[in-house]
Amino acid sequence: MKVLLTGASGYLGRHVLKALQLQGIDTVCAQHTTTISSQAGEVLPVDLLSPDGALELVTHAKATHLLHLAWYVEQGKYWNSPQNFEWVQASIRLVDAFCRQGGKHVVVAGTCAEYDWDYGYMQEGVTPYKPHTPYGICKNATRQLLQSMCDLHNVRLAWGHVFFPFGMDESPGRLIPSLIQVFCGQIPAFGVNNEAIRGMLPVTDAAQAFVRLLQHPQACGAYNICSGIPTRVDEIVKLIAAEFKADPSAVLNLPSSRSNDPAMLLGNNERLRSIGWSMEGTLKKCLQQTVETHLKNQPHF
Repeated sequence: MKVLLTGASGYLGRHVLKALQLQGIDTVCAQHTTTISSQAGEVLPVDLLSPDGALELVTHAKATHLLHLAWYVEQGKYWNSPQNFEWVQASIRLVDAFCRQGGKHVVVAGTCAEYDWDYGYMQEGVTPYKPHTPYGICKNATRQLLQSMCDLHNVRLAWGHVFFPFGMDESPGRLIPSLIQVFCGQIPAFGVNNEAIRGMLPVTDAAQAFVRLLQHPQACGAYNICSGIPTRVDEIVKLIAAEFKADPSAVLNLPSSRSNDPAMLLGNNERLRSIGWSMEGTLKKCLQQTVETHLKNQPHF
């Protein structure tokens, strides 16, 4: 097996690349403008948004498996960005080229935002798809188009609906890094939706899930990449505050500006567990490790 990996320099991609390397899986990384670590191994320069980029990449990579993570995900902007539509086209070109060059198995990162969030609890093949943002709409359309394309070429496609990964390398604007900054005294406290329920997943476990989808000989269709464990947002606040011996009420007593947030966003992961994946850590342990790592890398705290 030889894997062509896109998005290796991204938040999830860095952890996926490390997981592939630890298992000794032959991997070639596609790189555009962001520098990938010199330890990444074989790296091919490419602009996937250019009309010819995908074919050149696939021709040179000569991979049997494709793991496509690349997408526009700039924090705070990706939900409604026009670039989502460009990435639909880029993904189609990439998978088409891969299939035509004799590729065997495709794995792509989707999102829980493809589902109808009014249901709260999402299960593959049961919960309807009804995205409400350009990001979710474009991911959903990409999934449908790539499934049809792979079916025509008799190539297996596994699609991962990703739910709320957290851990090292997260964007500073996301919930957990922002809370860490609050209790470090770096930014003012802000309100959260205390009673909202989310299924938080350590990013290392999300990475292992994608590696498992690559390796399993029958992995095809949609899989929820999620913990399956309901966690209230106020519990996350209290756990982080405890690491700093701080009073969580500094956050919990403030009103949330996100009044339209869904009350629950939780995925069922039975299908993922059926192919041999399991979580390695607990929420508390992983939050502790995340806080420790943030503090270690920012000694001025």
